[in-house]
Formats: sequence, structure tokens, C-alpha cells
Amino acid sequence: MLVTDLGRMAFDAAWTIQEQAVAERLAGGPDQLFLVEHDPVVTLGRHGGRENLLVPPESLAAHGVALANASRGGNITCHFPGQVVAYPIFKIAAARGGLRGLFHDLEAVVIATLAGYGVRGEREPGRPGVFVAGRKIASIGLAVKKYVTAHGLALNVGRDLGVFSLITPCGLAGVAPTSLALEMPAVTAALYPSEEHLIQHVKRTLVASFERVFCQKAVLAEATPAPGAGLHPHPEPFA
Repeated sequence: MLVTDLGRMAFDAAWTIQEQAVAERLAGGPDQLFLVEHDPVVTLGRHGGRENLLVPPESLAAHGVALANASRGGNITCHFPGQVVAYPIFKIAAARGGLRGLFHDLEAVVIATLAGYGVRGEREPGRPGVFVAGRKIASIGLAVKKYVTAHGLALNVGRDLGVFSLITPCGLAGVAPTSLALEMPAVTAALYPSEEHLIQHVKRTLVASFERVFCQKAVLAEATPAPGAGLHPHPEPFA
């Protein structure tokens, strides 16, 4: 599993990189995992979600938020700095339960990651994603091309969830968003001197959780790719 940290990047630019990675996987390349924080954006899934936008679309720019259509399944959601997004470009394995099994495994990745910070994540029947006492902390949405996935999961880490006030996330009225920083025990939060320290630690914990759940060793890519640039593995494991 080749891992690339894209840093902070616009949603559309990250999608271009995913499309290239899907093509590489279809051509026999390795599974890849991209980590990224997005510039503020509201995204609409294949099932739409414009009806769950709580402000006129033309007013989003005044909030510093872009609007984008996404090829993933699901409804409306949002991305922003302080939210860690993981895009697995994986070949779906029938032996692991196919697409349904992949959703379950991605939820398991989030639940394992949260447990490392003293937070209990839970599944809710019929609602993809992970919840903490009924509050949604992570969303999952996938696109599939010839058994290779794109898009993935978004885990709220930082305290600022203001972009969620512009939408009804995933069309789930009455379900409040939450984040790791808001749910962590104080004794755990004290270990991280800044939100950026926490975010970087969460990225490493997410990768370790992917390794355990998917039984793959992570290898760090040499550098953040520009859209259209090839990816090359670094000989050192991800750490």
C-alpha cells in the first residue's frame, strides 16, 4: 500500500490525482492511500443533495466555500482544514465481502483510530459512517470503477465545524457533527500542543489502522504528486 500525504489541496485537484491512481491500479499498480486536508468545499454525491444545502449556492463563495460535484455515492457533505480525508485506491476483494465489506472495513479503520485517543466510535445500522453517542464524526462515500475504489472517508479532527452549518450533512436532519478534538478526554488532549500536532498524529494513526484492518504494509511515497505526475515508492515504511 503506497501512502501519499497530499497536505492541503483543493478538492478538484485531489480528484485528478485519484483518477490517475485508479488508472494505475487498473493497469496492475499497487493499492494506494492518499491523505489530505481540503480547502473548504461542499460536495454533492451521485444521489444529489442540493436540497440539503441551507444557503443559496451563489452565497457559498461569500463564506469562502467552494461547491463541487463528486462521483462518489451518497448525499451532500463538506470538507475543510481540520478534517483528515483518506482516499483508498484499492482493488475490492470478494474474499473480504466485496463493496459492503469495504464499507465495514473503512468504518473499522475509523473506530480503531478513535480508540487510540480514548474515543468510542460506533456504527449505526443503515447509516454509513462512524458516530460518537449519536453525533457523526466520520463520513464514508465511495466510487468504483472495474472493482477499484476512489473517494473514501473523512474524519473530523479539529474543533471548527462551521462549514457544517451550511448543509444538512448526508441529508440526516437532526444529526449533529462532532470531532475528535471535541470528544477526546482532557488528559488525552493535553498531549497535543496544537491542533496541527493532533492532525499529523491522526494521519499516522489512520495509516496504522489501515495496515491492521487491510493487512497491508504502508510504504511512503517520495513526494506529494502534482496532478498528472507519476508516483514512486520510497524504500522506507510509513512511520
